[in-house]
Amino acid sequence: MTEQTALNVEDVSKTFQVKAGDVKAIDSASFTAQSGEVTTIVGPSGSGKTTLLYVVGSLEKPDSDSGSIQVAGNDILDPGTDLVRYRRENVGFVFQFFNLIPTLTALENVMLPMDLAGLTPEEQHKRATELLERMGISDRLLKARPNKMSGGENQRVAIARALANDPDVILADEPTGNLDTATGQTVIDILSELAREEGKCVLMVTHDESILAVSDKAFHMTDGRLSEIRVEGEGTGL
Repeated sequence: MTEQTALNVEDVSKTFQVKAGDVKAIDSASFTAQSGEVTTIVGPSGSGKTTLLYVVGSLEKPDSDSGSIQVAGNDILDPGTDLVRYRRENVGFVFQFFNLIPTLTALENVMLPMDLAGLTPEEQHKRATELLERMGISDRLLKARPNKMSGGENQRVAIARALANDPDVILADEPTGNLDTATGQTVIDILSELAREEGKCVLMVTHDESILAVSDKAFHMTDGRLSEIRVEGEGTGL
């Protein structure tokens, strides 16, 4: 599979204004992430990595003098960009605490993004069922609500939801942070397969450095600054 740059971030900053003064959560960050690869940003809590992921996903706005965030060749910081459409069509989110809608079933949670994209109910149902089956969610759980499923099951539903509109980029925020070790490894294996087998660009942020074992490219983040780190056995899990 030919690798290509799916995400190109150049000179992006994010400053929060607090009573004690300005806090630079992201300090002139620049990096690229490829289709078909897993890119990981590691760092301690408060280092700015989640803020960076949210800026890339347009859930947070960067500083007005920031450079550019190119996704599929389009700069999402361009004032003319339809950010609602961008989030719906180009990126899929996987969160540490799943962020599933508690009143909806597993099937309905996965169908929702497709409903917002205008697919017919029949198309939504078919694709959601296929995605959940692929994530190992059995028929008996399709109508289960999040509080009736385990953490691992909730995260697999969340990954299926992230794939609902077939985005090029998957953004995962501490995807194993609320899971036990074995379940967390299953989730990492699923995300890795999405990159290797389907050519997705998977960008993960985490404090868990063991995830570097499945990464093709990795960065360390400290006090809002990124530095690339060498990955042993890139993308092989070695």
